[in-house]
Order: sequence, then C-alpha cells, then structure tokens
Amino acid sequence: MKITLTVNQEDQVERILDQTQGEQRVNVIVQMGSLQQKSADTGRTAADILAQRRMALSARDLRKPMASLSGESLPASLPEDSYSGTSTGVRRSRGSGQTRAGAILDQIQNRELDPLVRTIAGKLLEQIRNGGLNSLDALIKHDIVVKAIGRMAPKTTTRGGSEWKPQRFWTSRSMPLTLTRDELSALSKDLPNIHSVQLNRTLRMPTLLQSKQLGVETDSIHVSTWGVEKIKALSAWGAYKAFGSGVKIGLLDTGADALHPDLKDKIVDWVEFDSLGQPKPGWQAFDSDRHGTHCAGTLVGGNHSGRYIGVAPEAKLAVALVLNGKEGGSDAQVLAGIDWAVDHGVDVISMSLGGLVMNMETPPTYTQAIWSCVEAGIPVVAAIGNEGHQTSGLPGNDPLAFSVGATDPDDCIAGFSGGRTQIIVASDFFPPEALPLPYSKPEVSAPGVGIYSSVPKGKWDTFSGTSMATPHVAGAIALLLSATKIREKVHGQDRAFLIQQIINSSVEELGESGQDHRYGFGRVDALRAIDFAKELGY
Repeated sequence: MKITLTVNQEDQVERILDQTQGEQRVNVIVQMGSLQQKSADTGRTAADILAQRRMALSARDLRKPMASLSGESLPASLPEDSYSGTSTGVRRSRGSGQTRAGAILDQIQNRELDPLVRTIAGKLLEQIRNGGLNSLDALIKHDIVVKAIGRMAPKTTTRGGSEWKPQRFWTSRSMPLTLTRDELSALSKDLPNIHSVQLNRTLRMPTLLQSKQLGVETDSIHVSTWGVEKIKALSAWGAYKAFGSGVKIGLLDTGADALHPDLKDKIVDWVEFDSLGQPKPGWQAFDSDRHGTHCAGTLVGGNHSGRYIGVAPEAKLAVALVLNGKEGGSDAQVLAGIDWAVDHGVDVISMSLGGLVMNMETPPTYTQAIWSCVEAGIPVVAAIGNEGHQTSGLPGNDPLAFSVGATDPDDCIAGFSGGRTQIIVASDFFPPEALPLPYSKPEVSAPGVGIYSSVPKGKWDTFSGTSMATPHVAGAIALLLSATKIREKVHGQDRAFLIQQIINSSVEELGESGQDHRYGFGRVDALRAIDFAKELGY
C-alpha cells in the first residue's frame, strides 16, 4: 500500500469538515513543529535498517549490521570501564550446571543500573521531552486555542483542585482541541508551523476471538501455556535465569485487574485517560473489559492457574487504560498513554490495539510519537491487526513500530493475521534520497491462537488474535533486557534499533525467505535472542 508521511493542511482540514458535516464543533488533534531537522539522524538510520530488512534473504543476515549498533555508540562521557562487570560476552551453555558465567549473569541481573547510565538516559529523555513541549508553545498561546481551552475546561472543580490544563502530548508534538468549524479553518491558516490536523478518531475495541483451551496444553505441555513454551521462554529462564527482573513494560490497553492472583504486586504504575487524554482520578488498577488483563497475564503472569502464563513473570507493569470497554477509545487517549509510559520509565511498550487503515495517509501523530520513543531507546511493540492477509492497522503498520502477527501451535500463521507491503512516497521523517521507501509488515510473529491467560475476577480464559501475540514479543524483549547489559551499554535510538534487530535476527525462520507478509521474519525465539546478544558482548 502506498502511503505518505507528509501532509497538506488545507486538504486535511477540508477532508475533516466534509467528514463532520452537521457538527458545530469538531474534535481534532493538532500537531506542531518542523520534524525534519529533529529526526534527520534517526531518519537516515531507520531508512537504512528498513532497506536491510527488505533485501535480507534470511533473518540471520540481520546479524551483520548489528555490530554498528553496539558499544561503539556509547557517548564519550560514558567510557567502557565505567560499567560493573565485563564486556567479554560470557554465556552459559544450555543444560550445564551453575558456571562462572552463570554467576556473573546473576550479578548482572541483580545489579541496578549505574548512576552515570541513568544520568545520561535522563538527560536524553529530558532533551526529547523539552523539544516536544516547546514546539507547542505557539499553539497553546494562540487566541483561538485559548478560547477553545476555556470551553473545554470542566464547568465545576473540586475544592482545592488545581487549574484545569489541556493535555500536551510531547512525544507526538500534538494537542487535542475541540474547535468550531470556523476556528478550525482559521487556525490552520493563521499558524504556519502547524504540521498536521487530524480527527481525534474513535478506536474500536480489538475483537476477542474466544476458543477452547488447546489440546496441546492438556496432552503434552503441563508447566506453562503453549505460547510461553513455544517461544522458548522456559529455556531462557533455565539457561540464563532471565525472568524479566528489573524491566518495566508499558501496557496500553483496557486496563488490568490488579487484584488477579497472577498480577498481584506486578502493576507498579497506573492511570486511566478520558477521550481528550486527561488523566482520571483513581489509584487502583482495574480492567474495563477483559482484554487488558489477558495481555497483562501473558506479559508477567505467574502460575496460579496451575501453569505459567507469563513470558516475563518478574517484570513489572505500567498500565494505562486507553480503551474503555466496549466503547473503545480515542487517538488522544493512546497518545496520552505513550507520553505517560515514557515518563514512567518503561523499557518497552506493548500495544494490542489499533484501527484498520484504508486511505493513503498514515497519521503523523503516531509516527512522531513512536519516533520519540525510539529516540529515547524504547521499542514500541504493536499488533498488526486481525483483518487478514494484505491488511494492516495503526499503529502497527507505522514504519518504526515493531509489529507482530499471530501463529498457532504448529507454527502456521493464523488466517486473521494481517500484513502487507507499504510504500512511503513522501516524508518529513526520512531523507529524500531514501524515497520512495517500501517496507513490509509484520516484523515478526508469535503465538496468538488459543492463548490461555488471566481475565478479571481471578479467572482465566482462552482467546485468539494478534493482540495475544503482541505481549509474547514484548515479554521476550523483557527477558532479553534482564539477561544482558544492553540497557547499560547502548543508549538512545541505537538501543531501540539493536533490540529490534536482535529479536528479528534470532527468530525461528518460517514462510518465505526473508521477511514476508504473514510471518515477518519468523516466529520469536527468546532463548536464541539472548544467545545472539551474548555473542555480541552484551
């Protein structure tokens, strides 16, 4: 599918007004700033990586460029000898007893990140955040916007409550606004540095395909679910003592039931957003449906059902409720959730949500939000969608999203699993010499058929969907980070790209040679990913 990542404001506004005929006020997301200068380096690197993926005949071909995303990328202020431990790439052989290498790995897993590492990561994040917020200054001070904000503010406030302020989404450099039709037309003409104007769309709840627990789990697999076993998470636990300890996963979904026995004490951060991206009061995590608790269980669940359901049972969760039960959610809720997750120090974001995209244009708000995450070193794992072959949905089909298709116990791709080639013909993100830029989706696949996991009220159920495949991949990344020194040795965009390349290059290769529209490069293999990272010196 041909898409564009550059926009024409007049065309956008005209299309929005046509789509909302009869409505006096329109809910939109206005994005600001010139993105080309900020993202030049990231754009060149991303274009090179997408080109390498397109031409690779095997997932293993992707191991070669990973050397350039190694410790060589460390800033000068963070010398190699500032790390505890070594960089010799020691590893523990599968099936062996406790070795010196295993002891070193135990020390690595139990050690907090070096203060100098935290300082550098914090400064990088602060720079990205300030750039995003500063780009919105002209917008928030404009007379039309000041008037609109006055209307948007709640009519009543609680005693002692602070002044209501509109949400500013720094990762996407955007802001949700409710404007009259005349205000929308006037604002787009009066502010020259508006980058795009998009409807604040309603996102539907992902379809939950309920099924019976698969026979493979009752006949031959008794320790864990088939998905946890299939991606070799159990082997990673045994070989490297990698359970996800010290890793925080951002889960953007319908919420999660904090009282479920498999999730007890694992949700360390929580928020619920309304349709304008405003946080709602409340400290106790809950699920407005079942979807989020099911994904949370696949990420970090224990064995209270009699079998392990979570890929990374010692990882922690930062949960944002961005989809409200059967009502769905909005783009503003998801964009607010991305900001919040990054602000709360997540190492990876998991999003089993999205919407089918049929037109020629990918909303640049999502592209910029994911771009900011990547520049901060945070990979964004997203479902590719359940509409079948040659379809895809946002944000999974974004060029920098790490998208996931769904497989069954026999490593066959699910018929509902999406994927296709997209072609960027014009862009404010990628350098002109890289265009037109084709790229294929999904990147990888993972178990997504008949997945048994937690649901609210202390129960468990079996669902199918690329939503179920996505947390298997985010969980595998948590295992990779808990078993290696990637977070200590690699920073910024290099970290996010390195994680993606390691996961891509270590898959169980299935389907066509290289990357195809069904399997991506193949089905995720958590143990091999850690093996490869260790061989690279992490």
